[in-house]
Amino acid sequence: MNIRENVCSACDGTGLLMDDEQWKYSCSVCGGDGVLKAGESPEPDEPFDVDETNRTLE
Repeated sequence: MNIRENVCSACDGTGLLMDDEQWKYSCSVCGGDGVLKAGESPEPDEPFDVDETNRTLE
């Protein structure tokens, strides 16, 4: 198995996502670790809150 197969495609393995205003935040797909293993669900464990511009709230 190629190690590239486990890299989260949403954040390219960095564990961070960036919005259009260059704010960086933890990847909601992989949970911030940059790895999405086979069979692992990309859905969050629990719903997360967003603001009016659809940015995640911590």
